[in-house]
Amino acid sequence: MSRRHTLRRVGLVLFVGNLALVVAKGAVALQTGSLAVESEAINSLADTVYSMVILAGLYLTTRPPDFEHPHGHERIEPFVSLFVAVGIFIAAAVVIYQSGTALLGGPIEPVQSPLAIAVLLVSVLVKLGLYRYCLAVGREWQSPALVATALDNRNDVWTAGAALAGVVGAGLGAPMLDPLAAMIVAIGIVHTGVEVVRDNVNYLVGAAPPEELRAEIVQRALEHPDVEGAHDVIAHYVGPEIDVSLHIEVEGDRTLREAHDIETAVVETVEALDQVDEAFVHVDPRQLGEWKADQEVDRLASDDETA
Repeated sequence: MSRRHTLRRVGLVLFVGNLALVVAKGAVALQTGSLAVESEAINSLADTVYSMVILAGLYLTTRPPDFEHPHGHERIEPFVSLFVAVGIFIAAAVVIYQSGTALLGGPIEPVQSPLAIAVLLVSVLVKLGLYRYCLAVGREWQSPALVATALDNRNDVWTAGAALAGVVGAGLGAPMLDPLAAMIVAIGIVHTGVEVVRDNVNYLVGAAPPEELRAEIVQRALEHPDVEGAHDVIAHYVGPEIDVSLHIEVEGDRTLREAHDIETAVVETVEALDQVDEAFVHVDPRQLGEWKADQEVDRLASDDETA
């Protein structure tokens, strides 16, 4: 199945799963009055809203290249992820307000409901499944939006667990645990939002990829038998993908055809890396005096050799 169909299918699964959870949690919260369950319902409502954003965003990002976007539409994905973060922070603010008001408002009615326990157990299982599913697909297809969503679902597992502990504790005679669990849920929601923003800012500002990948790029360029060295190697994010530019050093007695073949071979081996979108290679012959020392390249090549 293609990247486009795979990502769109995941977006639809997310939307349907979150919608089912918000309906179930909302119904139980109305029946029991549990703040922990209500906070989870709000969390799932935020998940449902941003699932719609993700579904629309993945539809846009998986459209094929066109005249106005010759490199495709994948660079939209970090913006989709930031929309996810906004929804996460809004949900956290609502939960913090409600749980804080309950904690400061006086006596709290105890909640004793097998339904509340059941719906939170189901939530833990569903969110665990969505976390593993989104993470696997997101990593396989290099989708920051899905990886961000996976992180959110992972933390939803913990927050649903905290809500479950609060409901059980309230049923055992400690009603204060219900709004306290809701507050823990809110803290988990905020943490998720921070993770999503942190991970996607690098895509937006064109940061360098991890050092291991940069070392692999250098090693692949230097492994060609006719490449004597490299310098001015630059790798940076363009959306979720990586563009690479570098200079390779070859002997100046090569014919134009030979230099072209060397350049093409280096481009192909670098672009064979899953994370790399495009590689731009400039050939420097010795006789023009453009060979130069590059300590960063030497360090990355050395790191790769000792790895």
